[in-house]
This record gives sequence, C-alpha cells and structure tokens, in this order.
Amino acid sequence: MARDRDQVIYIAGHRGMVGSALVRRLTALGYGNLLTATHAELDLLDQVAVKRFFAAQRIDQVYLAAARVGGIHANNTYPADFIYQNLMIEANLIHAAHEHGVQKLLFLGSSCIYPQRAPQPMAEEALLTGPLEPTNEPYAIAKIAGIKLCESHNRQHGRDYRSVMPTNLYGPGDNFHPENSHVIPGLLRRFHEAVQTGAELVTIWGTGTPRREFLHVDDLAAACVHVMELYPAVYRAQTQPMRSHLNVGTGTDVTIRELAETIARVTGFRGELVFDPAKPDGTPRKLLDVSRLQALGWAATIGLEAGLRDAYAWYREHAA
Repeated sequence: MARDRDQVIYIAGHRGMVGSALVRRLTALGYGNLLTATHAELDLLDQVAVKRFFAAQRIDQVYLAAARVGGIHANNTYPADFIYQNLMIEANLIHAAHEHGVQKLLFLGSSCIYPQRAPQPMAEEALLTGPLEPTNEPYAIAKIAGIKLCESHNRQHGRDYRSVMPTNLYGPGDNFHPENSHVIPGLLRRFHEAVQTGAELVTIWGTGTPRREFLHVDDLAAACVHVMELYPAVYRAQTQPMRSHLNVGTGTDVTIRELAETIARVTGFRGELVFDPAKPDGTPRKLLDVSRLQALGWAATIGLEAGLRDAYAWYREHAA
C-alpha cells in the first residue's frame, strides 16, 4: 500500500453522505491535509471557478464524491438535471485536476451503469453490453462518461485516475426527503413516522420482490481509501485500460420485502406491510460481482441490520 499522510487531498462533495464518510476515514487514518470547499465557496458547475480553485491550491489527490443523486422518483422527475449536473461536475473536476498536475484521482460512480438485464452478479465486464434501466438512464450515462474521462486521461496523459462503482448506499448523512430519497432512508423515515403516529400499516412501492444489495457508507469510504492506496501496478493487475473501474459492494442481496421487514424491526414498527404493485419496481435484481476488489484485499465488514441501526440512530439525532 502507498500511504503518504502529508499529501494534500481534496474531497469534492465533503458535505454529502459519501464525502463526509471519506473525511471521517481519511482523518482516522492520520491524513492531516484535507481540503474541502462548500458550494458557496466553489460552484462545481462553474468551469472557470473550478480551474481557479485548482490553480490556487497545491493538490496531490482528489476524491470525486460530488454528484446530483436521488431515488427512482427523483431520477424520473429531474432527468435533465441529473445528466447535465453530473456531466458538468465530473468534467470540470477531472480536467482541472489534470491541467494542474494532479496525478491521483478517484471517481465514484454507481452500479446503475450496468445494463438492466446484466447477468447476476454484475461483473465489471458487463459495462456497455446492453440497454440501461430507463428510470435512471440519464444518471447512468453521466457516470459512464466519468469512468471514460478517467480512462482517457490515463491513456493519453499517463494519469493515475481510478474509478469505483458502489452498490446502493446508506448510512449517516443520507437524504431522508419523503419523495427524493433512496429506498433505505425513505423507508426508515416512513417507518419512523408510522411508529410516532401509531399507524397500523406502511405502504411500500412495488411488489417487494426485486433484490438489492446495500452497502454502509463507512464501508464504502474504507474501500475507496484502500483502492487509492494500492500501488499502480497492483491496481492495474485487476483492471484494464478501458475497463478500469472496480465494483464495491457486499456480494450479498435481499428482497425489498426482506429489507422492509428488517427496517420494521429496527424502528420498532409492528403493523402491516402493504406493497403497491402499481408503483415501479425498477431493475429486478442488482448484485455486484466484487471478486476483483476482494482479490485486492478488501471486503465489507458492516452487516445490514447493524448498519441500518446506525443509520436510524443518525436519523433520529439529526433529521427526525
């Protein structure tokens, strides 16, 4: 592992769930020169502002965790926002990093880059082998472009820009908006409110049969730093110049029904679970093949129920 705690590391999106977890992880490992900027200090959609920011700093590494994110409802409602904002953020940051001599960068994508009907579990080779899930295609296209931006800078300029594709994330700092959140924070909030109001049932979108994999954000942060600390030759041994991304997940999945039952247990809800088949299910199954990352020495350590209890405790303290 290559660990230089004196390097200046810029975490883009440090106030988000992933970015804040990266700050926690890097701080715990003794990295003392962490650089951050709020939206008021730096608008990542502004190319000129981003270039000025890099020109004014001496940055050695970048963790690109800034993104416009949301669940099925948000992706369906704001497709133009999702593709435009994510394309602009990654293009501005990756190119500015290169122009100002940053040799190491980690781009965070998403498992939605894979085709809707990709063989399960989804290996890195599945990228660009079939149509995407329609509900989040604009977001997925943007994330695929980010991977290719990193690979293209590596091929043309000899940079060491790496990409990780996490599965569905949850944990402290998540977005618990009643409409625009992902499935876990949305369900945690709904079940919490049902307990508080004494409701006898909770309605859940879809049939409950789709299978999903969930990763605690602190596990993701640990994986990201692990990947960044790998010597270049070790990283390249498990990747290819035009398939350079690595999957990050647990390697196990549950049905949405099983997830809801676990969340009911975590929140103390004892009423009835009702599934609404008129609402979209999304992709039938999304499980990542994480064998490459495991071969590089990393595996998830936070179990689903323990992770949900941690996320629920954070919600009750900060957002409820």
